[in-house]
Amino acid sequence: MKRVEALKQLAFEKEGLDGFLIGNEANLLYFIGSPGASCVLIPKTGESIIYVYGVNYEQVKAKTKGFKVELVKRGENLATKIAEKVEASRIKQLGLDTIAGVPHVADYLKLGRVLRGIAKIKVENEPVRALRKVKDEEELELMQKAGELTSEGMKVAYEVIKPGVREYEVAAEIEYAMRKKGSWGTAFKTIVVSGVRSAFPHGGCTHRKIKKGDLVVVDIGATYQFYCSDMTRTITAGKPLTKQMKIYEIVKMAQEKAFQNVKSKAKAKNIDATARKVIDDAGYGEYFVHGLGHGVGLEVHESPTLNRESKDRLTVGNVVTIEPGIYIVGFGGIRIEDTVSVGKNKAERFTKGPYTLEIGR
Repeated sequence: MKRVEALKQLAFEKEGLDGFLIGNEANLLYFIGSPGASCVLIPKTGESIIYVYGVNYEQVKAKTKGFKVELVKRGENLATKIAEKVEASRIKQLGLDTIAGVPHVADYLKLGRVLRGIAKIKVENEPVRALRKVKDEEELELMQKAGELTSEGMKVAYEVIKPGVREYEVAAEIEYAMRKKGSWGTAFKTIVVSGVRSAFPHGGCTHRKIKKGDLVVVDIGATYQFYCSDMTRTITAGKPLTKQMKIYEIVKMAQEKAFQNVKSKAKAKNIDATARKVIDDAGYGEYFVHGLGHGVGLEVHESPTLNRESKDRLTVGNVVTIEPGIYIVGFGGIRIEDTVSVGKNKAERFTKGPYTLEIGR
């Protein structure tokens, strides 16, 4: 309930709201600690109510504390139920977390219709964003565990990558290893891109057979108790070429210099600039086609952001990725990524492992 009280302070005292409706799946996990709920209504005064359909009712009731759990019965209109409670609680300014996806937009429009004349809706994500981007000690422990599981998966990648193995076979071995060690799942679809496909940052995973001399970019993430991790390494299937080694060392230096600048009060865009300068100075600036990194937590992409346009300033408790890359179409790509937590004067890597362009066996 500490998180609910913190939201009340941010949303009610600073934004002038007197009620808040949480519907985003990750935000619900953050506040109530259980999947399966449809939404939670947090009034300025009185008890907060979780609305849940029958299929998840018993699970949510068993896993949550400090909330009233209300069953939405078959045939009942959820928007109408919410409106009735909003009116009874005398909520006039209702905050709503970010809407993402058409179904949520449809729900928003429906809610707007039933609340007409009762309360005004304001889509306001900043209070929730501000809370979620600063992890508490419990969250950091869970994310450290997720990082350890991800690192175990990457060890397997180094063991199984070799000529003749298919990309999806590498992915299967990695995911199995992470699960066997205790992962609750993958944070995103595993990426194993080889050969010229390694120039595609989000190239997925296909039936392509890895060939001798290929660059293989492996981007993986485990989850632990819903918290994510994110890690990338680039591996060669055979002895690396001189150009491959050269580019790898540039990316490695960019990542290390950026990592050394990750600390509280640092401007995110300045950390991006640090890595970008290394790559620019080496003559490969046009091939670094994405931002340096992003926040990680209950979602693998969340606040803060580390790119040229970012207005974020890092603070203790942020967890971010540092992932510079160079991608040359027709040649291949190289990326090195770690999930790191922000401390007062330095950062700590949650993902660990080799930082050499190792030869696949």
